[in-house]
Amino acid sequence: MNLKKFLGLAGMIFALTTGTAFAQGKNATYKPLAKPQAVESGDKIEVVEFFWYGCSHCFDLEPHLHKWVARLPKDVEFRRIPAVPSERWMAGARIFYTLEALGELDKLHGEVFDAIHLNRVNLSDEKIMLEWVSGKGVERAKYADAWKSFSVQSKTRRAVQQTQAYDISGVPMLVVDGKYQTSMSMTGSHEGLLKTLDELIAKARAERPKKK
Repeated sequence: MNLKKFLGLAGMIFALTTGTAFAQGKNATYKPLAKPQAVESGDKIEVVEFFWYGCSHCFDLEPHLHKWVARLPKDVEFRRIPAVPSERWMAGARIFYTLEALGELDKLHGEVFDAIHLNRVNLSDEKIMLEWVSGKGVERAKYADAWKSFSVQSKTRRAVQQTQAYDISGVPMLVVDGKYQTSMSMTGSHEGLLKTLDELIAKARAERPKKK
């Protein structure tokens, strides 16, 4: 199956499950991942946020999550994965990995959200995106080269696979140590989500083998 057909099918599945998947967690603040995933954080407890730049809930969560990440203990590692359930979301993933490749992600991640949700800039349009990053001090040629690079395309394809492997049925979705999912739909608020993340980190820490 080629990537376009795969994304089309994934998008249909995503659309069908988004409205119902969280109902299973209505009385719970998290749920175990059906198929636990290997972490990429080594000895550290991993927290992954699946997001989409076009998602208003992800935009609203971002400032709260930013403050929470800043106070994480040393044995916890946080990372983001742009969800790609359909081809429509592909541009957002490529923006994320292009900025990462250029070392501009920390600086511009929040500004991408602001551009889309506050200023209504269509960053899915490559020409508009090039104009926007140029205004942020990023060289157009370097951005265009990174956008088309094998590395960025490979990471984007990997994000498609991870969206499926982690059973992402909505965003923002947070996964702790490859085992537990939680979201605002489960916790009811930003504060509830961050409290649940702290509890899941403690749970994951207790479940890890004790260091000798």
